[in-house]
Amino acid sequence: MKRKILILSVLMIMTAVVVIDSCKKNTPAPLDLGTLMVGTIDLNAAAAPTNVPVMPTITATFTTEVNATTAIASNITLTEDYDAASIPLTIAAVGKVVTITPTANLANGALYTLAVTAGLKASNGEMLTAINRSFTTVGSFLPKGVFAYWNFDGNANDQTGIYNPSANGITAISYVTGRNAASGQAASFNGTSSLIKIPNGDALDNTSDFSLSFWMKSDTTAKKHQFVLGLGAAGGFQFEWDSHNDNNTSAPLENRIGWCKFTVQYSLTGGTTANEDLYFPGTAINTTKDNGGWQGSTFSKNLISNNGTGVDGLLVQKWAHVVCTYDHTTKIGTMYINGQEMKAQDFTLYPTTHPLYNATGLKFSASHPANNTFVFGFIQDNVDPFLGGIDYDYTNAAANHFKGLLDDVAIYHSVLTPALITLMYNSGL
Repeated sequence: MKRKILILSVLMIMTAVVVIDSCKKNTPAPLDLGTLMVGTIDLNAAAAPTNVPVMPTITATFTTEVNATTAIASNITLTEDYDAASIPLTIAAVGKVVTITPTANLANGALYTLAVTAGLKASNGEMLTAINRSFTTVGSFLPKGVFAYWNFDGNANDQTGIYNPSANGITAISYVTGRNAASGQAASFNGTSSLIKIPNGDALDNTSDFSLSFWMKSDTTAKKHQFVLGLGAAGGFQFEWDSHNDNNTSAPLENRIGWCKFTVQYSLTGGTTANEDLYFPGTAINTTKDNGGWQGSTFSKNLISNNGTGVDGLLVQKWAHVVCTYDHTTKIGTMYINGQEMKAQDFTLYPTTHPLYNATGLKFSASHPANNTFVFGFIQDNVDPFLGGIDYDYTNAAANHFKGLLDDVAIYHSVLTPALITLMYNSGL
């Protein structure tokens, strides 16, 4: 009897072991994230990376095979932090690997969040525990949609790959440490001969809406009046500034604080063009239409009352962020320095008979004697005739050549918003 009981007990234990083992074999493997990489950059690390390229291929490897039909945009998203935009993605799943690729370049220096929901499932039906991972793209912050962009990190190439210097288009340029680690290098100009020439610059200019953004650090020890960049001088667009900080303390302060201007050739209805300056003196005297200034000038920041040093206080021997925009719908042109509005003009306030009342955008003037080469470091190409004065003669070392550093020059065929411009300045310091 005892023997029968013992045999029965052994059989029951063996049956339980078989049942338990069978249950183990029937339990589906969970779907967990194994690795999340962009090349050798680990997006799954404890610290969110800050050096992700603007066109990343994100490779997510899971612990078990993924149901490819669930690897879709509703379950995998990439969100841009600065404007909460959802980035269009190409998503492909093969076995345990899901590849996630943006359909266009991301913004430079911007924060992104990758989210994968529980809707992503394994081929065995197991759901993923939802995950969120953040990363920042490489470089200084630059909103997406840039038309041309030169970051001067060891060369003068356009980062979109289109507007690169001509074969012999770089003269006396060196690349030095920029304003911070994120910004990389900057181009250094010697103030006598430095020049970078970009062919087909009229394509940069022929647009309805426009924004120009750049960082500059002027050296005024030997140069006061400087042409920073230009497209055929007044035939396209150009930025220049003049420092009057000459220690002439007997002169009124407003005559000693410098000025800057963005000169533009505008397109008009009927196909013609007209030129106008967005001129910023940094004073409160004769600067807007309401105090004896130029027609259409609606705002000019008074820097004397703010810092006592005017434009020089912003641009002399220090890094400054400059943005100039034109909105063809409102017909308003605006200049910003260091994230703040400095100057604005409104062509709708011009007389209705004035050509610029009907300005439709920017356009290179083919009738101008200069050619369509866009240059950094002067007002026009060095092969062009100078425009009536030694200041415009490239061969003259004492002309208004730019002396200093230039970095992160970006052109948009759209209007950057004040919020974006402030963010660009704050994140670029």
